[in-house]
Amino acid sequence: MTKLVVDSATQAQLSAAGDMVVLCDNTGRVLGHFYPLPKDLSRMEPQVSEEELDRRQREGGGRTLDEIMADLEKRS
Repeated sequence: MTKLVVDSATQAQLSAAGDMVVLCDNTGRVLGHFYPLPKDLSRMEPQVSEEELDRRQREGGGRTLDEIMADLEKRS
């Protein structure tokens, strides 16, 4: 991955946008898209409590990879 350092004016524009930004050159040709990091990183945390995760792990269940692959092969 290449790291590109932007000047303070561009940084201010990107910070003010708050959502996806389409980056264009001076002719309007799209260069790419910029997705800012969320300001509230807690949104990226799982919305499941530790107790629920523990319960699910204790409960077990599910299927083995072999069972899943056999099921997929039947469908194709």
